[in-house]
Amino acid sequence: MHKSLVILNNNKSLATNMLGDVGSKWLDRLHQHVAKDLRSKGWSQTEIASMLGSTQSTISRHLQKPTIRLNASADEAMIDSWSSELSQALSAIGAQADVVRQRLIIELQFTGNQTLRFDKTLTGLDLDSGQMESALLRRLEWAIGRLDVKRIEHIIPAVGMNIASCTKGARNNERVASFPGRIAVVNGKLRHHETPAFGVSKHLASILIQAHTMNEAKTSIINLKPEITDEKVNVGKVKDICDQLGYSFATCKKGKLVGSHSKIDIILDEGGYGWEPSLYILAHNPLELIDRTHLIAGQFGGVTNEN
Repeated sequence: MHKSLVILNNNKSLATNMLGDVGSKWLDRLHQHVAKDLRSKGWSQTEIASMLGSTQSTISRHLQKPTIRLNASADEAMIDSWSSELSQALSAIGAQADVVRQRLIIELQFTGNQTLRFDKTLTGLDLDSGQMESALLRRLEWAIGRLDVKRIEHIIPAVGMNIASCTKGARNNERVASFPGRIAVVNGKLRHHETPAFGVSKHLASILIQAHTMNEAKTSIINLKPEITDEKVNVGKVKDICDQLGYSFATCKKGKLVGSHSKIDIILDEGGYGWEPSLYILAHNPLELIDRTHLIAGQFGGVTNEN
């Protein structure tokens, strides 16, 4: 079990502060004070970094920088008091103690006496294979819920699209999860008829497995429609977008990747007789895939934000 104690517990009355720059500054000030207190008690920078789940260089900067200022003096007093209590407790426990679990607590209080509270336990344990597959299916459900149809509708294929994700080291379709059938736009909303499952995709799974075999970090994929200019795929546009975003570009012909690649972000299939052109985006996980999809859709002239 890794011993680090990642301090993530926060309570704040305004969601905008909690989720924005202010919340980040709270944690920075807390880490800074804890680091300085533990250093004064004889802990090494490496020991402090290990306990706080940070790096030695970050702890060094915390020790050298002036105290981080917060917008509210009441918040400063609260953070300083908490850091003092925490450093004293950690000092008593000792630098060699192992953390066996952590709790993530976030509470947001809104006007109208409405409160959102999330209280989760982090154990540092790996999921077993069955749990990993269940978690992957949930991530696909979360991912499709985050797709903004207004931002991507101009690049959704006429026959529909799909999202697929695989477990690490996948080499066959049975380890690739996706939505049965296709995801389509109905009355301005993305619709899918069934929940995601393993082994239900052939074509998209095949592309993902080929890419994952070459670049194991990429485990998620979506198929989209490339820009067509004068009845031809605008290859130059795709390459320009890859250059602007720093993405690696690859091609495939009728579902077969061309060449060998150590890194793959975008795959373009220009299609052919009886074969529809396709643009494939790859990512490390389903949620990152959605962010990349929105970003690339904007590069193709779609809506670039949610407003």
